[in-house]
Amino acid sequence: MSAFLAAFYPVAALLLALAAGVSLVDPGRRPRLVLTAARVATLGALALSVVAGLGLIVGGPATGALIGVGGVGLSPRLDPLSAIMACLVSFVGVIVTEFSRNYMDGDARHGRFMGALCLTLAAVLLLVTAGNLWHLVAAWIATSLTLHRLLVFYADRPIAVVAARKKFLAARAGDAALILAALLLARAFGTADLAGIAEAASAAAAAGSAPWGVALAAGLIVIAAVLKSAQFPTHGWLLEVMETPTPVSALLHAGIVNAGGFLVVRFADVMVLSLGAMTVLAVIGAVTALFGCIAMLTQPSVKVSLAYSTVAQMGFMLLQCGLGAFSAAVLHIVAHSLYKAHAFLSAGSVVETVRRSMPRPGPYGAHPAAFVAALTLSLGLFLVIATVAGLTPETEPAILLFGAILVMGLTHLVSQGLTGKPGREVVVRTVTTSGALALVYVGLQLGAHLLLDAMLPRPVEPTLAMQAVMAVVGGAFALVTLAQALGPRLAPGQGRWLYLLAAQGAYANAYVNRRIGALRQAPARAHAADAASASATPGAVPTVSSHAPSAQSPLQS
Repeated sequence: MSAFLAAFYPVAALLLALAAGVSLVDPGRRPRLVLTAARVATLGALALSVVAGLGLIVGGPATGALIGVGGVGLSPRLDPLSAIMACLVSFVGVIVTEFSRNYMDGDARHGRFMGALCLTLAAVLLLVTAGNLWHLVAAWIATSLTLHRLLVFYADRPIAVVAARKKFLAARAGDAALILAALLLARAFGTADLAGIAEAASAAAAAGSAPWGVALAAGLIVIAAVLKSAQFPTHGWLLEVMETPTPVSALLHAGIVNAGGFLVVRFADVMVLSLGAMTVLAVIGAVTALFGCIAMLTQPSVKVSLAYSTVAQMGFMLLQCGLGAFSAAVLHIVAHSLYKAHAFLSAGSVVETVRRSMPRPGPYGAHPAAFVAALTLSLGLFLVIATVAGLTPETEPAILLFGAILVMGLTHLVSQGLTGKPGREVVVRTVTTSGALALVYVGLQLGAHLLLDAMLPRPVEPTLAMQAVMAVVGGAFALVTLAQALGPRLAPGQGRWLYLLAAQGAYANAYVNRRIGALRQAPARAHAADAASASATPGAVPTVSSHAPSAQSPLQS
């Protein structure tokens, strides 16, 4: 039964591809035929994904029949990971395509845009449901190529073109790394079937030895994931693609950029055979998460701030994978995708709301005593809840680390409630809210374990290097939390150079642009065309512009 239901995934992708084909005959303004086809295809893909996921509960995991010859072709996989990801991708696809109906209304190439959107969704759906190496590699490459069409949809915008070129170069390097990794894994384990590779890797881990080439393959998977997920210092293109239509930004940040984390989780059994590769992944993820969080806090532009938020969240996700918390990484993918899709699709309304309700400037920031009390109270609540749930430093150190970072975020909520002379009702409400959030975090982590524990390897015992990474990450985020809470109490001018450095993203993207000559590829006359396009595009309103370099020009909300 499960093998039959796995075939639903290629059918869902075919529906989306057919909708993209309809755009060839109706590519223009207000394309009723394409809009109808896109709605039917996305809703159909969601329905098929849900049915397949429900069937998994009854029939268990299975790989569908190969649609191809010589062992090469489509081979869909139905297991907890593919079921979760397929439902997520198809759901976000429904939301984004429905939003695009009105957002692109009146655009001269509305039909073509909807077709490219459906084709990209089809590629992503094939990626997350791949059951063999060659299916995975082909879908991985197709996802990047179809996305490229959307990134250069406004080809007269120089920054968009530069960003797409940088993304294209990074993607091709990632493709090469994944192809080499696939060849090494097929040779090492004698099969291209992903379930077979996972089983063989699990047996190798139990035996304490790995076939030749597996460690190198794990390193190549790390490279592919890092390039796909815009990790520092290759993150610049993600900031610059903000000049694409907002539905593209939502789809990119809510789905495609998560592919790096998905890739590592899919090869989790292979990754645990190379603790060196996992340590490198954890270090890169930690640096990116810290960098993205600091830069995000200093951005005056809503969409650039959201872009840095994505960079940071991808860093957290790969850090979780590097520390062996694979189920937590899957939960992170789902939560981040839903949150970020909503954030981008509502970015324009957020700007208008802020403009109407901008508070008057004045003194703010938590009192030091209130901050210490809030941190103590938040940590106490979290530790009590985690202990009751059975989470200990010996069994789940990574989950406790990320819970501690969550607590640092709750500290701001609690400290604001304790600052000044708060009433009893305010204190009770604030403490109750922070406790409820900690409870939700622990509950979701346990739920992710329950759903994915059977298919993922047991958590690896942290090496000394991993323990050092966790200690540095925890300490660094504690300092950032302290600076964010008490920084406003500093005298004017104190620490301003640090703020400006963070606002410019440590000039890392500007340095990369200079080294590859990306900025010189944008002719001056294209800037005038970009301005004209921004004013003429229906539904596109410039947001508050950033003081960042040219890579962060006025954005389209």
